[in-house]
Amino acid sequence: MPATAMDHAFTATKNTGRAYDPTYAGALSFMRRRYTKNVKGADAIVWGIPFDAAVTNRPGARFGPQAIRRAAAIFDNDPQYPFNRQLFETMSVIDYGDCLLDSGNHQKTPATIEREAAKLLRSGAFLLSLGGDHFVTWPLLKAHAAIHGPLALVQFDAHQDTWDDDGKRIDHGSFVARAVKEGIIDPDRSIQIGIRTHAPDDCGIKILYGYEVEEMRATDIAYAIIDRTGGKKAYLTFDIDCLDPAYAPGTGTPVAGGPSSAKILSVLRQLTQLDIVGADVVEVAPAYDHADITAIAGATVAMQYLGLLAERKARQEDGGHDANHAGGI
Repeated sequence: MPATAMDHAFTATKNTGRAYDPTYAGALSFMRRRYTKNVKGADAIVWGIPFDAAVTNRPGARFGPQAIRRAAAIFDNDPQYPFNRQLFETMSVIDYGDCLLDSGNHQKTPATIEREAAKLLRSGAFLLSLGGDHFVTWPLLKAHAAIHGPLALVQFDAHQDTWDDDGKRIDHGSFVARAVKEGIIDPDRSIQIGIRTHAPDDCGIKILYGYEVEEMRATDIAYAIIDRTGGKKAYLTFDIDCLDPAYAPGTGTPVAGGPSSAKILSVLRQLTQLDIVGADVVEVAPAYDHADITAIAGATVAMQYLGLLAERKARQEDGGHDANHAGGI
């Protein structure tokens, strides 16, 4: 091991390059990225949103960002599977820390998240957010749509989150209906994957139910996503309860009959054609986890987002051709 300082998250002098902390020690930023509030020049910003006051079942997702960062220590800067590349060789990624929220005044939460997200997005960096319950996606969508216009929503979830909403609710089960009603997302270009519950309204969004996902190949699921979004700028939101509780027990509202982590990670790997402008991982609740199973799954989903971003950056720098690209459709 090279002679270098521990605690890369604090001792790093730049936003690219490897860390050499042992997986069992050191400051736990996401994938050992440097903690900094200086976003200048960053290709991607990792940001935690520790909020879970919108849950309708078990709370605890406020601890999700901590758990995902801890689990990300297993990514020890070897070439990351399945991308076979050092993600941070040329891609500048920082860990911005967490959003500061007033735990005694939840009505301020949406505006606070939206305002802080908008500030980060003005840097031009890709924003990867770690929840938190699924309500946090609502202000994130607003901040992204303010820049890109109505978005294609790609939602991995066991729940539709399209219950009735009066526009004021702090509820993780109705934000999608609100986003459709307010024109934040385009339902004709949006898709939900892994749904295993019923809501009163699908809001015109295409659904791949859990039983359909079980019968489909990962390639066919990825094709359905790409076909539905039709080249529109897309926001990816991954509720960890999309996965079967066998692969993600640590969540607030687990639903049996879901896909494996292997299958859904294979789907993500094949979304190279998708124009992803923002992404999140939500509903990791470590109090209900065992041996970090859920946190590891959440951290791996987040790593996959960065892997796709690294490939896109490499293709752009290589004039559209990436010799290391092995996936896609």
